[in-house]
Amino acid sequence: MAVNGGGQDQLAQDFVQFSVESGVLRFGNFRTKAGRDSPYFFNAGLFDDGAKLGRLAQFYAQRILASGIEFDMLFGPAYKGIPLAAAVAIELARLGRNVPYAYNRKEAKDHGEGGVLVGAPVQGRVLIVDDVMSAGTAARESIAIIQAAGAKPHAVALALDRQEMATENGQDVSHSAVQYVRQKLGLQVCAIARLADLLQYLQAEGDGQIGAHYAQVLAYRERYGVED
Repeated sequence: MAVNGGGQDQLAQDFVQFSVESGVLRFGNFRTKAGRDSPYFFNAGLFDDGAKLGRLAQFYAQRILASGIEFDMLFGPAYKGIPLAAAVAIELARLGRNVPYAYNRKEAKDHGEGGVLVGAPVQGRVLIVDDVMSAGTAARESIAIIQAAGAKPHAVALALDRQEMATENGQDVSHSAVQYVRQKLGLQVCAIARLADLLQYLQAEGDGQIGAHYAQVLAYRERYGVED
């Protein structure tokens, strides 16, 4: 389900600008988990104060509601997904869509309430909230946890879809992690912005300090990108 298709996507453009201004989206030379040298890096952990997190939650909530994806609750995968799911739940409630949320621990707790799950009972159609998807590993782990609780993993909401080839056993494959989750695992996916939106933003910046990165990001897309 491609939520933000071709053409100008103002929400995505606003989000890219916000990410750049917040220092979350940076340009230079960065090594990815796949061992690639990327000209850009998105670190959602740098949405690190109340104002940034609140604005981020607004972007997630707007994209989720606009997507038409149906869901009964939110799930935040440890660790980055925990504050994301909590913040998005708050913003959705502010917009009149109050839903429960839950998250997992990395290690099971053997005292108190015990177990790996915290928050509301995991049930119904679950929307997983995460930042980016590199290999789909975190999504598969979340799916297993949700299914073990007797609920239905239904969709994933991301901040950024890098739209690049995934790797399997150290080798590039023809699909992205997002495409794998959609096509092989059967989950809907919506992203606030995609690499294509980032390229539109850089191109619009022209020859300025930020726009100067357009050529490198485009070359990266041409080498490692996937077609929707």
